[in-house]
Amino acid sequence: MATRIPGYAAASRQKTLKRAIPCRGVGLHSGKPITMRLCPAPVNHGIVFRRTDVTDRNPVIAARYDNVVDTKLCTVIANEDDVRVGTVEHLMAAFAGCEIDNALVEIDGPEVAIMDGSSEPFVFLIDCAGIAEQDAPRRAIEIRKPVTVDMDGKRVTLSPADSYAIDFEIDFASKAIGQASLGVELVNGTFRHEIAQARTFGFLHEVEYLQANGLARGGSLDNAVVVDGDTVLNEGGLRFKDEFVRHKVLDCVGDLYLAGAPLIGHVDAVKAGHQINNAALRALFADPSAYAIVDYDDVYADEALPATA
Repeated sequence: MATRIPGYAAASRQKTLKRAIPCRGVGLHSGKPITMRLCPAPVNHGIVFRRTDVTDRNPVIAARYDNVVDTKLCTVIANEDDVRVGTVEHLMAAFAGCEIDNALVEIDGPEVAIMDGSSEPFVFLIDCAGIAEQDAPRRAIEIRKPVTVDMDGKRVTLSPADSYAIDFEIDFASKAIGQASLGVELVNGTFRHEIAQARTFGFLHEVEYLQANGLARGGSLDNAVVVDGDTVLNEGGLRFKDEFVRHKVLDCVGDLYLAGAPLIGHVDAVKAGHQINNAALRALFADPSAYAIVDYDDVYADEALPATA
């Protein structure tokens, strides 16, 4: 039985940032410096990336499931001119967890900075910028009937529920990770306190292989949990005893926020990753009877909302 982390009802108005805020970091795969700026955006704008280093083609990419073009090592989105931004999932998870509906992300390279491998630095930036409520109802995607995707022993099921919740299971041969499960109600405040700090992870032999092939050049013990056999190599150990499954939940939150709005429904994920997370959204939107776009004002009209996250 998965541990269940409860939460509260979400805010009913759209939100953006109060002001633009810059940050710098390194690209996980390129190893090159990345400069980003998280900027306010108007109502119904959604989350949009703009490549400031691209001048000969359309530099704007909407953060949407149908713009996902690669899921091998991270989630990569692209526009019709094949202008790309990769590793969007941790930032998207932060936007989802902080209930940011509208933002423009200016970025001078092809991948979001990895920061410390979690969403916590992005949550901190959002808090520093401030969150502004906007004069428009928040929209959500309500799941109306179950949708299941099975892929190579992995599974994601989206099903109707009264709130947004994820149950996630992992199973790794390494004793450092092993089997774990976690259930989270992803509503006001829960993500930032229970999920945002969980870091990405990988195995030493995988990191060495990727770096030998020109990838993961920016990867280090400063931005990932690295496992060698049954041992965690990071000097400080884990931030949570179940940090691995918490990070898989984080990735799932980020990938599913590419729906273009928060979900109202239950996500049951078994050994899931970026590819099947995206496939689940594509399956959902392929069936118009499986979902409806609704206002939070209508869904949570009778619920008392907490004053803060």
